[in-house]
Amino acid sequence: MSEPQTLLTGLVIGESPRWHDGRLWFSNWGTQEIVAVDLNGTSEVVARVPTTLPFSIDWLPDGRLLVISGPEALLLRREAGGALATHADLNGIDHGFNEIVVDGRGNAYVNGGGFDLMAGEPFSPGIIAVITPDGSARQVADGIAFGNGMAVTPDNSTLIVAESYGKRLSAFDIAADGSLSNRRVWADLGDGVPDGICLDAEGAAWYADVPNKRCARVREGGEVLQTIDADRGCFACMLGGGDGRTLFMMAAEWRGIDHMADAERTGQVLMAEAPAPGAGWP
Repeated sequence: MSEPQTLLTGLVIGESPRWHDGRLWFSNWGTQEIVAVDLNGTSEVVARVPTTLPFSIDWLPDGRLLVISGPEALLLRREAGGALATHADLNGIDHGFNEIVVDGRGNAYVNGGGFDLMAGEPFSPGIIAVITPDGSARQVADGIAFGNGMAVTPDNSTLIVAESYGKRLSAFDIAADGSLSNRRVWADLGDGVPDGICLDAEGAAWYADVPNKRCARVREGGEVLQTIDADRGCFACMLGGGDGRTLFMMAAEWRGIDHMADAERTGQVLMAEAPAPGAGWP
């Protein structure tokens, strides 16, 4: 593995990175911005979202951008002219959502609920909901120990979710109608605290880890294949670049919820060469 290089600085906290149309897109928490950056480090604000945090992004198969506006429990859709429309209102399912992944069928999975971390509420298990292409939404899993990043395998058969408080990656079988079943531990991470995740073509998963200041690559069962250390917390990771073998890491100093609005912006996009290209969704 190569040593990580810095692609972009000056962020608050970068989250939900996605490689799309030759650039890395991500949510810049604390600014209401969705940002895109190319491999030369040239960035632009491509959209603004009227929310606080969390908010996360992914794309429908037809190319329209989806944004999960977490505190409002809304799934927004960016139209051709740039306006944000409500794709699904999730308030009838639970309050507050975090991460999103869209599979190859156009089903959007979102997780969260349970408790409001930003408000200092005590932990309570959360859920996963699915929004199908016709816009209908329903809960498909519960008992999630602080759901964070999610990924879907290339064959659309398996959803993997990072359970930060459970220190594990859990997997579900995906049915044709988007339902989830056969929950199991995909990888017990020991002291690992998974946040954002992505999959590669060798069947391994990368996960970002804030308290341990690293990104790690693991195979099903939990064997650690590679680790990349950073000097600050790693919030999410994504494989992309021209050949899919660049691992992008969203890193920032974490000083706690009460200090997220501090003036100093420590958020960075780091990148390193990975042993296998990205696969599946996102």
